[in-house]
Order: sequence, then structure tokens, then C-alpha cells
Amino acid sequence: MADIFDKCKGDGGYFGAFRHMGENELTRPIMEPLAGKRMMHNGEEHIMWSVNNYIGLANNDEIRKAAADAVEEFSTCNPMGSRMMSGNTPYHLALEKRLAEFSQKEAAFLFNFGYMAVLGIVSSLAGMGDTVVVDKLAHASILDAAGMAKAAGATLRYFKHNDAKDLDKVLESVNKTNPDGGVLVLTEGVYGMTGDLADLRGICEVKDKWGARLFIDDAHGLGVMGEKGRGAADYFGVQDKIDIYFGTFAKAFASIGGFCACDKDVRDWIMFNARTQVFAKSLPMVYVQSLDKTLDLVMEREDLRDKMWENSKKLQDGLRNEGFAIGPGDSPICSVFCPVGTEAADKVGGVGASMVAYLRERKIFVTAVVYPVIPPGLCMFRMIPTAAHTDAEVNETIEAFKSMSKDLNLTLPCTADDQAKIDKLFRCNPTKA
Repeated sequence: MADIFDKCKGDGGYFGAFRHMGENELTRPIMEPLAGKRMMHNGEEHIMWSVNNYIGLANNDEIRKAAADAVEEFSTCNPMGSRMMSGNTPYHLALEKRLAEFSQKEAAFLFNFGYMAVLGIVSSLAGMGDTVVVDKLAHASILDAAGMAKAAGATLRYFKHNDAKDLDKVLESVNKTNPDGGVLVLTEGVYGMTGDLADLRGICEVKDKWGARLFIDDAHGLGVMGEKGRGAADYFGVQDKIDIYFGTFAKAFASIGGFCACDKDVRDWIMFNARTQVFAKSLPMVYVQSLDKTLDLVMEREDLRDKMWENSKKLQDGLRNEGFAIGPGDSPICSVFCPVGTEAADKVGGVGASMVAYLRERKIFVTAVVYPVIPPGLCMFRMIPTAAHTDAEVNETIEAFKSMSKDLNLTLPCTADDQAKIDKLFRCNPTKA
């Protein structure tokens, strides 16, 4: 009999080479916990571009006070028990009511963790005889949720990334082969890795055509896009077309947990059947109370969103002027592409590691994304401009990238072949107009 732990001694698995060599700089950098526009790394302060603190609410004084008051009154443990047993409080119900109204839906339901919420929602709805249709580049939580549905007997199908025409073909095929089963389409609102927006108008038109239902994970749209931060669907004017709207509190809300908003009967079904929440302890009061204050600020502080957009434009325009390729899309996420050469694609770290090291030496903290997440021969820096960043920090970062391109002899602008890879990655670039 083989030892199931044998695999743990090799370099297989996710990021296996990094794990095997004990690397904790590229994959698990050690940071001081206080999030913000500047953070401590290896004992030195860096300008931070890898934290999803979109509108700068991390460590907001009003939110901190709400959290401190909640801890004073309720400690960190209460309520004890699951929502099904002893953890269902008037405060949870009141926050859910506010979130439903904010999302312009009949009802909402709280979850403790965004990842677990996606698993719970999808697995509660899709099973034997149903079909789950997934954007092939969707977040890992969506792919894992689809896998759970498949294990429960659902058929799993994929459509090309952000391609409503391909979704139409897939749904036509599903309608022919399984006309009596339910169909749930899964996608993101803002694709968190690359920053492009889902073609929600096109996707909604197609799903309505075939009578499918649509779930969107709007983790990177909630608080960021749309009127009062209602998200990507509101931005495109199709919020009423979204059957299940999901948002996490781990990004613009600078907290933890998440919620889904939908029709009341669907909410009730999820509430009683999403095992990842049914069998979990209730969301502690420190989060419920502080999130209630956060929701106020998300809706009221349009000035913070304006500053976020201003910083995003300055950063993207400045890097583009230095010859860097910037991914298209109307989200604030700045996807910066650099050529690394095909020979470096399979090396541990490769040129991407050199660029990360170069920038961090200059106190610019970025995270590199390489193959297989993006096409070989390219490195992408996924940068999050926030409302907290200053003009001086944006300019300092642009200067560091400019120096890097010179000192590391980067081939800028990208070759036609590299640009074609980037264009293919961003298959669709929908705009609000």
C-alpha cells in the first residue's frame, strides 16, 4: 500500500516548485497585518498595489469604532451556534434586509466566507438532472462549486471566456440534450484576476432566450461599480436580470463574509440547503455591526469611488506612456503586461521573479501572475489602485516601472505576437455605453 503522504515530499501540486524550495517571497510573502496604501514587508515600508482595498475603507475610523463597540457589547464569540439553532439574531436579519434593498432584490442571506458561500449556493441548487454552465476562466470558487454540482449528478459545461455567442451555442446544445433539466450559468461580474468586465448584457440576453438562470460572483464589482457601488450588473443596467447576485465583503467592504441577493423563495431554499452555512457558526456580531456601518459608507462616499477611478486612470495612463501593455476593461484593476520570453516561461520564478524583486527593492509591492494563468511568454502585474493612494505614490510607482524596463532590458512595447496573446485573453471588452 502506498503512503498517501508521499506526494508531499515532491514538487507536485499547486506552486509545487515554490513549496518544495521553501520559497515564501513570491507565493507567501510575510506581511504585517495592517492593510493600507503602504504596508510593512521584511521590516520596510512599501507602496502596496496588491490589496483589494478599492475605496480605502480598511482601518476606517468609523468602522473601527463600530467594531470596537460591538466587541465591547458582544465580545468576539457571540452569537454562539449556527443560524439554524441559536445564532439567528435581529441584527443579522436587519443587515440582510438592508443588503437586499441595496441590491434591489427581494431578499438576501449572509455567509461567513465568500469562497464557502459560492460552494454552498451552487451545490444547494444544482444536482441530478441539472446542467451547470461555467465561464472557463471563472474564479476557483466557481469552478469548485461546479465540480460539487457535477459530483451530485449535474452535467458540467463550459463556455469560452466572456463570450455570449459561445454561451448561446452551449445553451442551445443543452436544450437539445436535456430539455427537462434546470440550467444555472455561472460567471463573475468583474473578473478579479485580469480586471475585465463580464458582458452581462449579452449573457443576460442569451440566458433569457433559453430560460436559464444566472449567478454572478461580483466580488470585485461590489462597492466599486455602479450607482452607490451596487456592482457590475447595475453598471450595465441589468441588475433586474441577475437571478442570484453574490458579493463578498473581503474586497471594497474591507471585512470578511459575503451575501447573496435574489427572490425570496430562492433565498429561503439556499438558507435551508447551503450546507456550508447551515452547519457553520453564525457570523459574529463584530462583523455584522461593522458591516452595517460599512454599507452606509459604501453608499454615501461617492467621493471615494471618484478618487479610486482617478488613481486608476493616472496609473494606467502613466504605465502605458512608458510602453507597458495595459489590459482593457472599465474596472479600476490595472493589469500590466511585461514580456518574459518563452525560455523563462517554465523556470521557477523566471524573469517575473526578477521583476518582482527589482520593484520590491524600490519599495513597490506588486504580485506577479505568470503561465498557466496567463499565456506563456508574459508576466502580468495585477495592481489595485485605491482611493487611499496619493498622486506622489502613483508617480513613484510609474518611475520604478520605467527604471525597471531600462535596467532589465525589457522589450517594450510588446511585440505583435505578445499583444495578440493579450487581446485573446481579453476576448470581450464591453463598455457601459
